[in-house]
Amino acid sequence: MRVEFEHLQSAHCENGVTTNLLKGVGANKLTEPLAFGIGSGLFFVYIPFLKINKGPAIAFRTMPGLIFKRTCKALGIPVVRKKFRSKEEAQKVLDECLQSGRPVGCQVGVFYLTYFPKQYRFHFNAHNIIVFGKEEDNYLISDPVMETATSLSSYELERVRFAKGALAPRGQLYYPKKNRIVTDEQIKNGIKSGIKRNVRDMLYIPGSFAGVKGIRYTAKKIKKWRDKLGTHDAGLYLAQLVRMQEEIGTGGGGFRYIYGAFLQQAYEFNKIDELPEISKLFTKAGDLWRTAAVQAAGIYKGRIGSQQDYNVMGDYLLEVAEIEKQAFTALSKIKWDK
Repeated sequence: MRVEFEHLQSAHCENGVTTNLLKGVGANKLTEPLAFGIGSGLFFVYIPFLKINKGPAIAFRTMPGLIFKRTCKALGIPVVRKKFRSKEEAQKVLDECLQSGRPVGCQVGVFYLTYFPKQYRFHFNAHNIIVFGKEEDNYLISDPVMETATSLSSYELERVRFAKGALAPRGQLYYPKKNRIVTDEQIKNGIKSGIKRNVRDMLYIPGSFAGVKGIRYTAKKIKKWRDKLGTHDAGLYLAQLVRMQEEIGTGGGGFRYIYGAFLQQAYEFNKIDELPEISKLFTKAGDLWRTAAVQAAGIYKGRIGSQQDYNVMGDYLLEVAEIEKQAFTALSKIKWDK
């Protein structure tokens, strides 16, 4: 039982699942950067009172599932999404989809993914894969961050589909309901709505934990971690930031590079001169996120660790916040063609 499907590697899991599934139903011009931008994937949030792996919850992208949902909605493609209480029912519905010739996306936990290198397995339940076939007791898996397609036994797939903890997937699967020929005009309009929503999320979202304000808030907190938490726990917090930035998909810097590529590709559909210029700001922000990650790694690995080192780390994030504020402010001022 194998569905006709071409595995394509991508930089980030949900972008890849979205692109690969939608190309199969008519969105032939969709690319990973376009899916990420139309889905308003760029984000930042720091939630100090929610702990994951003994560190604060930090995210550099929007909530899992929203990129797929928003992109499909913008392109007029109806979606089916299901969660399950019963493992048996979850497998039954998955098998029915495969028997009908339909590949499906699944949200899974990373910790028990046997094809992942051990150093990349930890408790994170918002990874996305595509299941596109079954041979005896093995399911055929297209994990977009892997170079080639792979497989999981029925037990292994059940285990990751029903992983416990924060963002527990509960057997979640999803797929496009119908084939639709996606027009250039739909992509053009999706780009416009996606950018406007991302401007809102990064500049105008209430509170101090999210968007550009969240980056600035985190920067100020980092400068206090050494004295408030002690060097051991402060190091763990920085390790958590780097893990979420560089090891979960593409993290902070990589997402900024993808968004820059999105704006360059958006220019092909919307001939607005500001788009390629603003994309350079996101590349600059991505470079600085990567520099900050190196600084944080130096601290938690013990190579550096003075208060000044924490101050430098915080200053990097303050600079990132200013660059991203400048970029999104520029996007908010674009005069879109009607």
